[in-house]
Amino acid sequence: MESAVEYWTSKALLDWQVEMGADEAIGDTPIDRYTLETKKPAPKVAAKPAAPPPAEVEVDTVALATSAANAAQDLDGLRGALGAFEHCTLKAAARNMVFSDGVAGAPVMFITDAPDRNEDRAGAMFAGQSGILFDKMLAAIGMGRSGDNPVYCTPVLPWNPPQNREPNAAEIAMMLPFLERHIALAAPKIVVLMGNGPCQALLKKSGMTRLRGRWVETASRPALPMFAPSYLLSHAPAKRDAWADLLALKARLKELE
Repeated sequence: MESAVEYWTSKALLDWQVEMGADEAIGDTPIDRYTLETKKPAPKVAAKPAAPPPAEVEVDTVALATSAANAAQDLDGLRGALGAFEHCTLKAAARNMVFSDGVAGAPVMFITDAPDRNEDRAGAMFAGQSGILFDKMLAAIGMGRSGDNPVYCTPVLPWNPPQNREPNAAEIAMMLPFLERHIALAAPKIVVLMGNGPCQALLKKSGMTRLRGRWVETASRPALPMFAPSYLLSHAPAKRDAWADLLALKARLKELE
């Protein structure tokens, strides 16, 4: 009976302490809390600054083109190097790569403007009416793209620019090492610069009306700028100048024989 009284007395005391706000039991032994070691908060670690994004490496496409072109030991190797070159954006938009026409090793090498839409579709140089006129021009001086007195031809760059636009200076500069290597491997006696594109690439000049008919030098060879067949088709009076240039070409070639 006495233990029951002690129980209810103790419980009443505990309830009274709870009502008074006591929230911690007190032991029999006093505790000096001033002597307790204060727990130090963990030091804050400064967040590392975010690493800057890696700098974009600028690709020297001219240097890459020069290395690829110089590695080619023959025309087949050069064709392969051009086909593997992925840094010219014109390649992605073109249907075909137009590399050359005629007979390699011929004494005269015609360098033309970039392929037009018809040439891109055919994958060959001088497609359509331009090709018919070009063959007539060669036949007039006893030459042709094949036969006994063949010529060799290549475009200033092998892909058709979108919407038949003119290639820009950066595109010409990028592909120039391939063109220069092409001339070296083909080893012609005379180079004919047929259009503004070849003149811009190899002479750093433009304006065919002013340049045509005047012998210059490129790649250590005599070179003759003249109108392209595509220009002659829409400017018939210029055919007289083209005929004079063809005669000059024939005479110069005879001098070099």
